[in-house]
Amino acid sequence: MSAQTLKKFILLGSLYLSQFMPFWFLSQGLPVIFREKGMSLEAIGFLPVLLLPIAFKFLWAPLIDFYGFTRWGHYRFWIFCFQLSVVTFTVVCSFLSVETHLVWLLVGMTAIAIASSSQDIATDALALGLLKPKERGAGNAVQGIGGSIGRAIGGGGMLILLSRWGWTASLLTLALMMVVALIPLFFHRETVPSRSRRSRPKTPILSRAIAHIKTLTDSCQRPGIRSWLGVLALATVGYNLAATMFRPLLVDIGLSLEDIGWLMGIFGMIMTVLGSLAAGFSIPKLGRKRSLLLSLTLTAIAILTQLLPTFGLTQLPVLYAIVSLSFFSVGIMATTSFTIMMDKSRQEMAGTDYTIQTSVIPLCSIISAALSGLLAGAIGYRGVFLLGAGLTIACIVLAIEYLKIFEVDRSILDKRDRVSEY
Repeated sequence: MSAQTLKKFILLGSLYLSQFMPFWFLSQGLPVIFREKGMSLEAIGFLPVLLLPIAFKFLWAPLIDFYGFTRWGHYRFWIFCFQLSVVTFTVVCSFLSVETHLVWLLVGMTAIAIASSSQDIATDALALGLLKPKERGAGNAVQGIGGSIGRAIGGGGMLILLSRWGWTASLLTLALMMVVALIPLFFHRETVPSRSRRSRPKTPILSRAIAHIKTLTDSCQRPGIRSWLGVLALATVGYNLAATMFRPLLVDIGLSLEDIGWLMGIFGMIMTVLGSLAAGFSIPKLGRKRSLLLSLTLTAIAILTQLLPTFGLTQLPVLYAIVSLSFFSVGIMATTSFTIMMDKSRQEMAGTDYTIQTSVIPLCSIISAALSGLLAGAIGYRGVFLLGAGLTIACIVLAIEYLKIFEVDRSILDKRDRVSEY
């Protein structure tokens, strides 16, 4: 690996680490904290509504593509702005009490979600410009590792800190880590291509609005995109129906915040990193199709193993085995999916094309999480886990059908890459 490539991977790893820490705190930490304080499963199911800005970030992605202060680097400028906003809101939330300032705390968490999702657009676009097509498998493995460490810190690590240091000190520590993670970006000099879209003449507001909508619709009308979005949606719903209810189940069977932090955060992070590394090797060897199908199959099996605690198998070795398979399969699936997303994105519209694809995941996560709480109240944990496994199996069938189209796209992409090397 060359020094230049290593520098790229360090930069991307730090950016995705800082980006995923607040996301995983919102999606994984808060449900456990609120469940411990006695909140109902139905209410916990609706907590992911806080993540709605992440689901709809594609609506303002073209603005980040079109506009920016390019003297600092087009996407680099946006990353600094949004990440420092996340830090500011986190500091403010650290001084709000969960018991007495719940409404204001939820407002602050929503602001964090908005800034974090906007940073995600710029980070993904920067990554797409940095990585050559042949580097995307390894590059997305780095993304997966950065995201996994962010999950460990934001999801599990924060639970451990909360049990020992309390709310204020834990959130201030999270804010400090996000600032430190920005350091590699200070030394990066982004190459900003001279494109007409960055210096378009002023036009009436209505015309700009129509052009904005057309940009979004054109991105969704490219060959194979809608089928691929369907695969992403079904895979996300199947997994998240089960994953959202597995954490409250751990509380119900008697695990403490610290126990869940070590299990779902630290150990889960290690297994996700191993899954991401496995995908980095499997994608070049097996190809996108087989790697994705392998991860979906493992995910379906992992969801079925979550039934074991509902039958009384609550010993720690059993729980660690369940989490190991679940997080390992997620690592493979995420890295492979993000690689396919890059293949499906145009360089000149990197933020928009990539963000539309990634937005499917949080949108479907929010819907499935809200439904999981209602379903758990009606059919219990077992019913939710069985439904999640069934939807994942259905996704495998859809993926087999869809990926026949994708392999054609891949052959065209490979030919284009070979030509570009000369």
